[in-house]
Amino acid sequence: MSGTMSDPAPPPAPGAAPALRRLLDLLASGAAAEDYAAVPARARRDGAGPEALAEIEEATALALTVHRTLGQHRRREAELTALFDTATDLAASRDLDQVLRAIVHRARLLLGTDTAYLTLPDEVAGDTYMRVTDGSVSPLFQNLRLSLGDGLGGLVAQTARPYATPDYRTDERFRHTGRIDAGVAEEGLVAILGVPLLLGTGASAADGRGHVVGVLFAADRQPRAFSPDQVALLCSLAAHAAIALDTAAALADTRAALAELNAANTVIRAHAAAVHRAEQVHDRLTDLVLRGADVAEVAAEVATLLGGRIAVRDAEGHPPPAPGRGYSRTGRAAAAALADAVERSRTEGRAVRHGDGWVCAVLAGQELLGSLLLSGREDLDDADRRLFERAGVVTALLLLLRRSAAEAEHRVRGELLTDLLTAPDRDPAALLARGRRLGVDLSRPHLVLVAEAGPQGRSRLAGAATQYLFGRRPAAGARAVSAEHDDAVVLLLPAEPGAGADGTAAAAARRLARLAGRPVTVGAGGPAAGPAGLAAAHAEAARCVRALHALGRTGDGASAASLGFLGVLLGDGHEVAGFVARTLGPLLEYDARRGTELVRTLRAYFACGGSLTRAKDELHVHVNTVVQRLDRVEVLLGRDWNGPERALELQLALRLALLSHG
Repeated sequence: MSGTMSDPAPPPAPGAAPALRRLLDLLASGAAAEDYAAVPARARRDGAGPEALAEIEEATALALTVHRTLGQHRRREAELTALFDTATDLAASRDLDQVLRAIVHRARLLLGTDTAYLTLPDEVAGDTYMRVTDGSVSPLFQNLRLSLGDGLGGLVAQTARPYATPDYRTDERFRHTGRIDAGVAEEGLVAILGVPLLLGTGASAADGRGHVVGVLFAADRQPRAFSPDQVALLCSLAAHAAIALDTAAALADTRAALAELNAANTVIRAHAAAVHRAEQVHDRLTDLVLRGADVAEVAAEVATLLGGRIAVRDAEGHPPPAPGRGYSRTGRAAAAALADAVERSRTEGRAVRHGDGWVCAVLAGQELLGSLLLSGREDLDDADRRLFERAGVVTALLLLLRRSAAEAEHRVRGELLTDLLTAPDRDPAALLARGRRLGVDLSRPHLVLVAEAGPQGRSRLAGAATQYLFGRRPAAGARAVSAEHDDAVVLLLPAEPGAGADGTAAAAARRLARLAGRPVTVGAGGPAAGPAGLAAAHAEAARCVRALHALGRTGDGASAASLGFLGVLLGDGHEVAGFVARTLGPLLEYDARRGTELVRTLRAYFACGGSLTRAKDELHVHVNTVVQRLDRVEVLLGRDWNGPERALELQLALRLALLSHG
């Protein structure tokens, strides 16, 4: 069997040729190793000589060596093919689970184990879990979670080295736990090989070999020793699994970065669009202001831009007056809700939700000038909200400009009113001419209102009067005037059909009080026309104010007609409360102490002209009751209570007491 190329091998010994041919056939067919041992045995049975048997046995040994070498090559080829296929999977697939399942399945097939599995750390839970299993039959094992450092896998992860155990149950190199041992026992595993999934050579591994991101296992249900080649093969598959995990993490990071980039681009585009829109809106609103547009035009323009409807409200929550009409009113509940929303907007300094719309307070510093109500838009993004708030700023600017202009006009007209009240007879014709130049026709009937708010409230009352006239808007062609005069504010209002002096005074007292933030007492005179008539109406209104104070009705409004002759009498400042107490005191005290109605009975008696019959009908009592009550009045007031002079005093006191209570 030995020889060189120059020396041909000697021919086989006699009788050895058939056996040698049989060995070649076995090699060619890939027969099992035990089939080779049958060749020498058969040669012995066939009577081969010693020399032939020796040659056949030597050839059989060589054939077995070739058989083992070929087996190793085939196994290595299968391993390389599996690794190549795994690399192909990594390159072609983006499904991490699919790649990991393929790696675990190939590990099981190539190592010929009963099962294979892969565990990964759970950073949130702080333990490890079964990511993929192949060949497992136990649900407990498939759902097993391992604390860090427990079991064979914990040893592999801590040391970053492969470990194999021929019998897991008796191996004391790693920490056993009841949960892991129960899972392994239910699966029936005995021999286990675990290798680390390593990435890089970072400092996280104590020996610098890399960072462990998982553990790949191959396990048998029978005792078994794993060869170095099998350990190396499983390490190669683990390396591919680590690459798959790293690639998946990189892809996830890339996708997250792309998502963030797309979100940033979206925000940038939205911001750019918002800036462009804001520039357009700014230019449009600036143009409106420069062209002298009013608040309604600005509101209409902003409503178009926002795709909704905008309503303007004054500082008290009322819609602005229409030409020829006063302020309209809103319901009490709606007004309260709006006032709350306006206050929230004022406090927060921005637009706020109100019902199914939005409200923006119109402010000049801390002064509330009014509000804007947006409807038809339940949701506003930041850009539209800023646009709505900018409309509030522009509205405040327009209102301030209009108020400044109105105040300037009122000052000029106020000088006319001061001259009219100070010297109406000096040059009536000149006063009429000045009035016409200022748009005030003094020849037509006017109401004169005198308003007082006390020394501390005079300056605030003057501004409130300007706002009152600015929002009142009487009939076209008629202008109102206000001026400070004699510690009060005087208002000259064109008389309008159906608007009585008494009602106008009461309404003015209420509105001026709201605007000034304190009680305002208003007296009305007129209607009157011409300088002399208007001066007389002013004197009448001033007497009404003094009468209201005397009657204890400060903060109310009235005219001379409603006060009657008492207004004339009390206008000089007589002390009302003392007179009433001196005249009716005994009756008032008796009624308060006994719960009787002597004062009411006396008032009805005088009102009915001293008729007992008519008085009892007025009081809805029996005539005897009236007589008994009047007898008690005589006891309390004296026998002369019904005499002419005493009766006049009593009737005057009764009238004053009634007026004092409004």
